[in-house]
Amino acid sequence: MSYRVEKEVIAVIEFYRSIEGKVCRIEEYEQGCWVSVISPTETEISRIEEDLKIDRDYIRAALDEEEPSRIESDDGVTLIVVDYPIAEQDNDPDKTLLYSTTPMSIIITDANVITVTARENAVVDEISKGVLKGIRTNYKTNFVFTILLRIATRYLQYLKQIDKISNYVEGKMYLAMKNKGLIQLLGLEKSLVYFSTSLKSNEAILEKLMRGRYIKLYEEDSDLLDDVLIEVKQAIEMTNIYSNILSGTMDTFASIISNNLNIVMKRMTILTIIIAVPTIVFSFYGMNLNDAANGLPLANIWFPLILSIGLSAVVGILVNLIQKFK
Repeated sequence: MSYRVEKEVIAVIEFYRSIEGKVCRIEEYEQGCWVSVISPTETEISRIEEDLKIDRDYIRAALDEEEPSRIESDDGVTLIVVDYPIAEQDNDPDKTLLYSTTPMSIIITDANVITVTARENAVVDEISKGVLKGIRTNYKTNFVFTILLRIATRYLQYLKQIDKISNYVEGKMYLAMKNKGLIQLLGLEKSLVYFSTSLKSNEAILEKLMRGRYIKLYEEDSDLLDDVLIEVKQAIEMTNIYSNILSGTMDTFASIISNNLNIVMKRMTILTIIIAVPTIVFSFYGMNLNDAANGLPLANIWFPLILSIGLSAVVGILVNLIQKFK
């Protein structure tokens, strides 16, 4: 079985095999190879279903963004659906990276391991490009656990990035309180919610694998699975800690912004009171300026102006004293 891909079209179905401890791409399917499927079309799904004897629903599981993490087995074929993290740059250059999760299917047959994703991801890339050494695609259980370990490690890497970004945004907000900083922190907190939900689902899948009901575990594989579970638990703990810190930080900055607004409004109110004094004085003199019998004293000289300045100064001093004694 082989799939020919034109040069102009990006390959979505590729075959890899470990050769001397390094993953290398091969041109055609063979037993013991790893089949990487990325965003397959309906025609390609039908061909994979027919050639590899895999249930169509297993292949399409990862193509649904809302697909929950799960594990099931039927007729010797095991399906593992887990969430892996992704980072996307928003079109607005002033905004931070957006983090979320998306499903990935790992299908284990008697002869091969098949991974299905709706988009390209860093985990598949680093394995397919031979970044990781010592991978053996023909050792299916070990290979599957290696993929799960890389997914858990990717979570930890993105969590560290989120922590650095949040610290950077906080530093900028100390210098200038703006809503943009709060929106960025809100986006990071939203990412942590996605991570927390997906990591807990992945943890449940790993605990099921630990029981050995779906995949036969060897001693070396059990140690690797333990490492994966430890990484996932660590990622869950880090997610909870960062989420609590971000939540507290956002509440604090929201209070500071609200307090700054109150200070500005108070200053504006004081300024309005002081400005109102000359208005009142000149209103009185303006109404009586031409009435010689009932006019106010000294209406024809600079007395109204001097009176306005004096009263404004007195009001300003009184307001200032009231603020100090509060």
